[in-house]
Amino acid sequence: MPRQRDLREQQERLSAATWAVLAEQGVTGLTLRAVAERAGCTTGLVLHTFGDKRALLMHARRLLHERSRARYETAATGAGSPAAALRAVLHQSACLSDDGRDEARIWVGFLAAALADPELAALHTGYNRAFLQRVGRLAGDCRPEWNDERRAEVARALVALVEGLNCLAAADSETYSGAAQRQAIDTTVARLLA
Repeated sequence: MPRQRDLREQQERLSAATWAVLAEQGVTGLTLRAVAERAGCTTGLVLHTFGDKRALLMHARRLLHERSRARYETAATGAGSPAAALRAVLHQSACLSDDGRDEARIWVGFLAAALADPELAALHTGYNRAFLQRVGRLAGDCRPEWNDERRAEVARALVALVEGLNCLAAADSETYSGAAQRQAIDTTVARLLA
C-alpha cells in the first residue's frame, strides 16, 4: 500500500501537470492522456486518481480557485491600507502578466464549459461568489459607513470590470495590456471609493 507522502506527491505532480496542460492547451485540451504525458505517468494512474475526465475538470477548477485565493490573501496582507489591499487583490485577479493571461484563458474556458455542465456551473458560480464576498469585504474596509447593499453593488462592479478585462485581454493583450488594465482598475477603484 502506498505511503501517505507518496500519495500527496502523486497528487501534487498530477495537479502541476493538469495546470500545465490547461495553460498550454486550454480546457478543451485537458484530457487524461495529456495530463499523463505531462506528468510522466500512465493514463491508468490519472484515471485511478480522478476517475474520469469530468472529475479531472472539477479538480482543475478547484485548483484554479485555490491558486487565486492564495494570491489574494498574500496580496491583501502585505498591502498596508484598505484601499491598497483592495487594489492589490484586483490586480492579482487581472491578467497583468503572461502567467495572468494563461490563467485568464483558463478561466474563460471554464466559464464556457460551465454553460453546458450544471455541476461545473455550480462550482464556478460558488467560487465567483466567494470572490465577490472578498471584494465586498475589502470595499467595506475602505468605506465602513457603507451598508451591505452598497458594498455588494461596488463588489459586483469591480468584479465585472476585472473579469471583463480578463476576457478581453485573453484574446487581445495588445489593446488590454497589463498597464491598461491596471489603470482601468485603479481609476475605477478611486471613483467608486470617492
